[in-house]
Amino acid sequence: MVEQSDRAPLLDWEEIPPPDQNQNQAAQPPQEERTAAEKSSRVAAVPTAVTYSPTRNVTQDRIVSVFVVTFDTRSGNLVEWFLPHDINLDGVEFKSMASGSHRVTSDFIYFRKGNFFGLACFANMPVESELERGARMKSVGILSPSYTLLYRYMHFLENQVRHQLQCPGQYSPLEAFYEDKKAVLPPTGTGLVTSCPTWTVASINRCMHPEMKITHPAGCMSQFIQFFGEQIMVLWKFVLLRKRIVIFSPPPIGVVCYRVYCCCCLANVSIPGIGVSVPELRPFFYVNIADISALETELCYVACTTEKIFEDKKELYDVYIDNQNVKSHRSHLQPLLRLNAADKEKYRKLSEQRQMLLYSQEVEPDCTSNEEDLFILFFMEMNNRIFQTLSEVAGSAEPTLTADHVRAMGLDPQGDRSFLLDLLDVYGIDVGLVIDNLCCS
Repeated sequence: MVEQSDRAPLLDWEEIPPPDQNQNQAAQPPQEERTAAEKSSRVAAVPTAVTYSPTRNVTQDRIVSVFVVTFDTRSGNLVEWFLPHDINLDGVEFKSMASGSHRVTSDFIYFRKGNFFGLACFANMPVESELERGARMKSVGILSPSYTLLYRYMHFLENQVRHQLQCPGQYSPLEAFYEDKKAVLPPTGTGLVTSCPTWTVASINRCMHPEMKITHPAGCMSQFIQFFGEQIMVLWKFVLLRKRIVIFSPPPIGVVCYRVYCCCCLANVSIPGIGVSVPELRPFFYVNIADISALETELCYVACTTEKIFEDKKELYDVYIDNQNVKSHRSHLQPLLRLNAADKEKYRKLSEQRQMLLYSQEVEPDCTSNEEDLFILFFMEMNNRIFQTLSEVAGSAEPTLTADHVRAMGLDPQGDRSFLLDLLDVYGIDVGLVIDNLCCS
């Protein structure tokens, strides 16, 4: 069992300023290329694949709504204030204040609301009020077409929720914030941004894994992998197979929302054309019982919840994670829960690369490589190797996988038999398997 605590705090991070639009982009290569080149020259063992980061239109990171949610002792969760006045926020009062939050003093929650992504900061303050039963609880949140830069507003939201607890009803800072950051929606109500007419939620989902330092605080992926240890290889297979995954945890739920994001990062592939026919990997972040009907129609997603009742809703998920316990009620997925020799070897290599990186950072203070890049590139290179091999075999005169092919992909000919069969089926790759003899090869 890994020794990481479920309450391990994330590292602090600094807000990253937006890119200078007037800067001459031709003067230097893109950040992704510079990062990859630096990794290659400084740490030879770090994978050299380059993460694909989509070109972000600044409008995608604009705010489409800001709101305040409160807990009323008679009526429960209520939206007490919001802008703009014509936006539909039905259900946001449950998404932005997780079930069981009354047991914690503060939390943050990522969630999905229709075509938008949300971030809310929650706080619980004791008060001498019989009407409020000794506690005042509120969340201040925002909605955006993209989740990639929501964290930049977290400090503001944390300050505002404390302000709302201490001075209820004073919304002028939130009004000013919305006027400064707001995005304009088209009259059709489709959720698309008018200044970026070609943008769709699907197009962002296709490339929704920009560099970690742009998306989430430093240390996020590192703590994710340290928390799960070797089990990360089990999660990797389920994510690559586009399974429906629910992660349960009692509050606080913020750090678990990061695990949802990190799970999605395990499926990165940079080979053009791979994955276009499979269901989109949709991070739902926090979900509750109000989301059950939406999840019933999803073919593939990763979500987290504080509600134990989800464990009994077996029709909603394929994989259920409680703390570090990964399990599945589906019999054909049972073999994937067992670590094989190849899984342990891949984790050993990952740990070895991490140690080499840490050593490089000690001896070279100006080393720009970080653990987040290493982890993301490690899994992407592993995925690329698998799909590159499958593509080559599929296009050969004899499209049949042998035990040698399987080993070249870093897989176990015997232990990964069911994984390979599922992978070929999910991605529609027309390749035969010398499967009956793999265990004896």
